[in-house]
Amino acid sequence: MNKTIRQIHRWTAIAFTVTVIASFIALAQKDPAIWVSYIPLLPLAVLLLTGLYLFALPYIARRRGRRGATQAA
Repeated sequence: MNKTIRQIHRWTAIAFTVTVIASFIALAQKDPAIWVSYIPLLPLAVLLLTGLYLFALPYIARRRGRRGATQAA
C-alpha cells in the first residue's frame, strides 16, 4: 500500500508541474481564460493528501512499535 501511495504521489507531482506550466502559458496569452488558473488545484489536493499520509507514516509506525513492545512485556 505504501509503495502505491508513493507512486501516486510521484506521478501526481509530475501532473501538477505540467498543469502549472500549462496555466502559465495559457495566462500569458493576449486574452487569458481565468478558469485555467484553477486546473492545478486538483493535483495539488491529491499531493496534499498523499503527502500528509507519507509524512505521518514514520510516526504511526513508531507508535505501533512502541505499543507492541509494551504488550509483549
